[in-house]
Amino acid sequence: MARVPINITTGTLQKDEIIVGIDLGTTNSLVAIIHPDTRNAVALKEHDAASLVPSVIHFGDGGQVSVGEAAKEFLITEPGKTIFSAKRLMGKSYNDIREHRDFFTYKIYDEDPNAMAKVQVGEKFYSPLELSSIILKELKTRAEHILKTPVKKAVITVPAYFNDTQRQATRDAGKLAGLDVLRIINEPTAASLAYGIGLGKDDDRTVAVYDLGGGTFDISILRINGGVFEVLSTNGDTYLGGDDFDNAIVEFWKKSFPVEISEDDKSLSQELRLAAEEAKKKLSSADIYETNVGGHALKIRLEKCEELTKPLVDRPIASCRSALKDAGLKASDFDDVVMVGGSTRVPAVIDAVSKFYGREVNNSVNPDEVVALGA
Repeated sequence: MARVPINITTGTLQKDEIIVGIDLGTTNSLVAIIHPDTRNAVALKEHDAASLVPSVIHFGDGGQVSVGEAAKEFLITEPGKTIFSAKRLMGKSYNDIREHRDFFTYKIYDEDPNAMAKVQVGEKFYSPLELSSIILKELKTRAEHILKTPVKKAVITVPAYFNDTQRQATRDAGKLAGLDVLRIINEPTAASLAYGIGLGKDDDRTVAVYDLGGGTFDISILRINGGVFEVLSTNGDTYLGGDDFDNAIVEFWKKSFPVEISEDDKSLSQELRLAAEEAKKKLSSADIYETNVGGHALKIRLEKCEELTKPLVDRPIASCRSALKDAGLKASDFDDVVMVGGSTRVPAVIDAVSKFYGREVNNSVNPDEVVALGA
């Protein structure tokens, strides 16, 4: 990547073009650049704000569209007009996601169950490609605001298992957002680069990249030699992630709820989902979580949460075992086991992966930022 001059006094970049790295995620998305002075990859953020932009879109009245934190405010008040986890719909038909339809609080077009999934808001229909382009356009706008310079070129990451159609859809989404997508790269390759693996000309390593995000899981086995990244095998679950951990807690709370929750009460369902997400995060460092939803007190203990989510922790290990078999390797053959995705913060996940590979995992880089930094 070319060196980009920066005016230290104003903080503005002094070049018309800069290349950004974008992680278009299920739950959150973000942009990173190579800092012109330190030559290190850094995630873009404004002042003390978070680098993550929630992958949430709200369609308001009069054609007004908001993205990120501004859109999250409508998850409870206008659940039918607020889109989240759209990446889970990429390349899927309604039949593919039928059994999970209650998870989504917005309408997914179901009149042709074999057609590619589309989201319906009022009288309008949006494909996952169009929804992705809206998020990418917001990321582009934010990057330009922070950098004080136009942003036209980008490298965008995708899961290793994405097929050619899904990769092309991601490229098209970038184009629709006004970006020249120079390259679509695999998320595990980007993650490895962020850890400094593969940057040296003499690097010769075998790496497992365990990526558990908001909506998908994939395990990738890479052989890295002289700067060349070879994917030996991939495996995973296109419908397994942090969203499912949240849902397990929601279902537990529903059973203890003093009143039956109507399927039509999308606001209460969304409030429960957001509370469950908060519970999952808090229980990474606490023994109990208590809250109030809809006027009802709810709580969950760490022990119960681990019991509920154990099947979700175990499922990826089966994929890891299959990936090993496909690559013709043993668990002891790896130089590094790299952790990617916010859901890898769950202590039970770290323990399960460490136990399977018989070594400490490498999670020293922020798991939310690692893919964008690599890009």
